[in-house]
Parts: sequence; C-alpha cells; structure tokens
Amino acid sequence: MSGRRVVITAVGAASPLGLTSGQMWEGLLQGRCGIGRIRAFDPVKMPCQIAGEVPEYNIRDYVPKAYRKAAKLMCRDIELSVIAADEAVRASGLVTKAIDPEHPTLPSERTGIDFASGIISCELPEIAPSVAVSAENGRFDMKKWGREGIPTVTPLWLLKYLPNMLACHIGIIHDIQGPSNTITCGEVSSHIAVSEGAEMIQRGHADIVLAGGGEAKVNPLLMVRQCLLKRSTFSGNHNPQAACRPFDAKADGSVFGEGAGVLTLEDLDCARKRGAAILAEYAGGASSAADTDDYIHLKNGEGLEIAVRQALEEARVRPEELDLIIPHGTAIPSDDRIEADVLQNVLGSAVSRVPVWPLKGQLSHAGSAAGALDLAAAVLAIRNQTIGAAFNLETPLDGCRLLFPKKSAAYPVRTVLCCGYSFGGQTAAVVLKRYEEKSE
Repeated sequence: MSGRRVVITAVGAASPLGLTSGQMWEGLLQGRCGIGRIRAFDPVKMPCQIAGEVPEYNIRDYVPKAYRKAAKLMCRDIELSVIAADEAVRASGLVTKAIDPEHPTLPSERTGIDFASGIISCELPEIAPSVAVSAENGRFDMKKWGREGIPTVTPLWLLKYLPNMLACHIGIIHDIQGPSNTITCGEVSSHIAVSEGAEMIQRGHADIVLAGGGEAKVNPLLMVRQCLLKRSTFSGNHNPQAACRPFDAKADGSVFGEGAGVLTLEDLDCARKRGAAILAEYAGGASSAADTDDYIHLKNGEGLEIAVRQALEEARVRPEELDLIIPHGTAIPSDDRIEADVLQNVLGSAVSRVPVWPLKGQLSHAGSAAGALDLAAAVLAIRNQTIGAAFNLETPLDGCRLLFPKKSAAYPVRTVLCCGYSFGGQTAAVVLKRYEEKSE
C-alpha cells in the first residue's frame, strides 16, 4: 500500500425513501418508512406481500441521449445503480462525458469502479413463453428446452442479467477507463466493494473510484425464495410500516426490497487539487468467511466479530472511540441476537455509550445494496453531525444491551462502523471517519 489517504467527496442513493441520498437522509431523520404493499406484481397469494420499493422513475432521465437505446438492456438492478451513480458523480463536482461531452474533467484512465451485485432474476414475462414451449405433458423438459425453448430467447437477453453489467453500464455512461471490479458476496458485497475501491486508490491504481452496489429483490422468484427459507415476516401485511423491527423483541422476520448506493472515493491530493468538498474519510475495512449455518442463518458470530475487530484495527480505532454503529440488523430474531452479542463483545464497557442505528426498518433489506445504503447514511451522519432514531424498536431482544437512539438529534459523529453478514456466511465491516487535516 502507498499510504494514500482516501476520502469521500459525494454519495448517491436510490432507496424506498427517494431517488436521491438527500431524500433518503431526510426520510430517515423524519422517521418515514419506505415499506408498503408490493406494487411490482400482484402478491396476493404470497405469505409476505410487502417490500421496500423505490419510487417511480424514468431511466431516460439519468442517461445521456446517445445512450438511451441501451436502456432496453438494463434490468432494474442496473437502472437503480445508474441513478445512484449519476447523483454520486454530479454531487462530487466531477464532469463526465455524460454530463458535458465537450468539457469533461473526469480523468477517465485514472478512474475506476468497484461495484456490488446480487442475484438478478429475470422478469417472468420475458422467459415464460420459452418455458411454456419447453413443457411436455405439464412438466418442464430439458431436452425440449434445448431443442425448442432456447431458440425463442432473444440473443441479447442475457446481457440484462449478468452481474458485471451494473458496473459496465455505469462505466460506459461516465467513460470510466480504469480498473473495474464486480463483487458478488451476497449481502455484504457493497461493504467489500467500498473497501476494495479504497484499496485501488491506496495501491495507486486509480485516483477516483465509484464504489457501492445495487440490487432489486422485489421479484416473484426472489420473494418466494425468502418466504420458503422463512427469512421474511408473515405478520406484517396489515401494517407494512411496523413490519420490519430490527433488534426488537416482537421481530419475526425481515422485509426485502431494492435500492442502490454509490460513494465517490478519491485520493486526498486529487480531491484537494480540484477543490472538492470532503464529506468523510475511509479509515479501514475487513471481511471474513467463517459464519454460516446451513446457508440460512448466522452460526455463532465468529466471522462477524473477526471482520469488525480487523476493520477497527486497520482503522486504528479503539471500540470506545466509535461514535456510531450502523449494523446489519435484518429483524430475523436469531441473527439479530447473534449480531447484538458480537457488538457487545467488541464494545465491552463502551456498550452503554455508542449509539447503534439500524436502518432496515425504514429501508427494508436491499440485499447487495444494503451496505452501500448504510455507508451513504454513515457519510451523511458525519457530514451533518446528526443521527436518527432506531425505527420500530420498542423493546430490545432479551439480553440486548446496545444503545439505540430514541429520536433524531444532533450528535458529534467522528467515527462510524458499518458491518454486515450474508446468508452464506460472508461478513464484512467498514470504518469511516470525519476528515481532519492532520488525522493519523
């Protein structure tokens, strides 16, 4: 590593609370909830009929005219990511060819992208006719699929659903010619993408990196999967806004949704030279793959604790120096209990002092985008020196001693830990700091 300092000069977000990071932030502080009855399809026969959905938009408003034909090859995961990246670029003050083709200021060859992607399920109307053709006596026939079904699928179909297409479209739109990397590590993909994006800059391979992730889980196939694995709440259909209750004694499952978040990471000297506003500084990150139990729930928290402790060590931050933790907090009781135990172990005597602010009660669980939305909120908490209330948290789980804020308030936020885990056992943590001229 070169020791280059990495700062954050902008964030972008598309979430159930709005199409910008500002709308998300305002909604979080005002105690609004983005969870409601599913609009994307008729969920009437599903046990969980609610989700966190992004407000309506027209993707043509977020891509240059010359690129609008390519919007036909964008699945929803890509669209949300393009929207968040558009904000992150514009808010940073950088000018790309998408913004002004004649006068770009973005150093394309020195700009990279590190992006998270999740399971991308196709839209059923696109594939249903081909599946129907492949049926024999009411059963799917693989031989008939190869012989008659596949030829009916458009050759460009797959380009909408490859996981690297999120980074690909953003890179083409903004003429990013530096390193490009796609992370597919489940629900912690964004945490890892931001850490690896920062490392690109620290290694000297790029001066600017767009890092984050996007995922759209409001799809019949994905939602049915969460129901079958009993990760979803089945009791919240009548009152969607009270359904997702991270760390609460009444929690009985998560609510899944969609979103995208992007951080503009820059080498400090690069940001200074162009007079960019510095919102926060990347301090450290870590990950582990030692925490799975039958691919459904956390096992014992060992992997999560490894990631958190190593991230703090890399950031040179003692647990008692933390000012805020944004946890994973899925509202799946067994997982929340283990995560609470891990954070209590790490914090030690500081457990009664460090606020823990879970966000999924308002944003839902956006899969691979969850970490990016958490990190965007962490940057804004540092920038605005404010934290919000723990939504839907009335009585903490038995044995949970974490400090949950009860109302939005001004608060001195210097150092923030964001952590998470995937259902497959991957864990990760990232530490952000308030930028200071002479910080260590």
